[in-house]
Amino acid sequence: MSADPNVKKTPLHDVHRDLGANLVDFAGYLMPLRYASETAEHKAVRTGAGLFDLSHMGEIFLVGPGAGAALDHALVGNLSPMAVGKARYTMICGHNGGVLDDLIVYRLADETWLVVANAANAATVLGELTERAAGFDAVVEDRSDSYALIALQGPRAQSILEGFTGAPLADLRYYAILADKVAGVDALVARTGYTGEDGFELFVDAADAVRLWGELAAVEGVVPAGLSARDTLRLEAGMPLYGNELTTETTPFEAGLGRVVKLDKPVDFVGKAVLAAQAQTPVGRRLVGLVARGRRAPRKGYEVVASDGTPVGVVTSGAPSPTLGKPIAMAYLDSGVGETDLAVDVRGRREPVDVVALPFYKRS
Repeated sequence: MSADPNVKKTPLHDVHRDLGANLVDFAGYLMPLRYASETAEHKAVRTGAGLFDLSHMGEIFLVGPGAGAALDHALVGNLSPMAVGKARYTMICGHNGGVLDDLIVYRLADETWLVVANAANAATVLGELTERAAGFDAVVEDRSDSYALIALQGPRAQSILEGFTGAPLADLRYYAILADKVAGVDALVARTGYTGEDGFELFVDAADAVRLWGELAAVEGVVPAGLSARDTLRLEAGMPLYGNELTTETTPFEAGLGRVVKLDKPVDFVGKAVLAAQAQTPVGRRLVGLVARGRRAPRKGYEVVASDGTPVGVVTSGAPSPTLGKPIAMAYLDSGVGETDLAVDVRGRREPVDVVALPFYKRS
């Protein structure tokens, strides 16, 4: 546990402590890494339901008649046509086309938008949105400290949540959001997640977090899950992690996510010139999935090498996969590199790997 007095605590900090969680400093917040077994937490999400504290994420609102246009200028996506109650995955890029953060944007009302940013980048996103929204009829507000964010993820998530709300969850599609009561608490209920499973993310007042967590955690089979399980779940699902697959030196096209860049929208946006050029020419590297033939897991920063030992890429994320029962990784391969006879240098030993399509796991 960090002794740094500057590390923030989420509204659920005492709950995690009482559950015996291994608490670590993550993006400036004291967060649960695991409660007991990260493998058990992972499997609970794949087979039943896991409960996550995501209150370290940033909640930034844009309000006003020009908010949609401001987002179209600030982000790579075409947000203004999005209907109320919908959500979209997008990115905010620099002038060089590099990713400053990947985001989910929700349209809550005609003139109200919620941008959810990664905790480590929330201040950067807030600053960039404020600067880029200048000149538009919109107000940018950071409300991160007012919210707690709790995620219920897994195949049982809907049936469990239906026991606490009258909201029409069966009609709530993936990447949609509504406002209703959950366990008597006012909540924004979003059908979004970062696990590869069905599930919901619940935005509530920070003061209501302990009550809501307690109600959901009391359901038989609901397992609190920490950052370790969240990481292996998103890795299996082929979802990028900022700081690993996405960085300021990585463009959406390099990450295989060029689909989020809307070059044909009528508004100019930051980074468009570079991204438009890259869309017309092959990128210098590509993101792939790797499955190890042995038992040693490739880890972030390990080199991918050809049969003669020449470095041809680098691992961005890697771990043993509880679902597949073998080590997996995501890695960037250099342009022109073939997908056979590759290995990862694991502490001086070449471990053969097979290149596979992402994601490694997709729910039925």
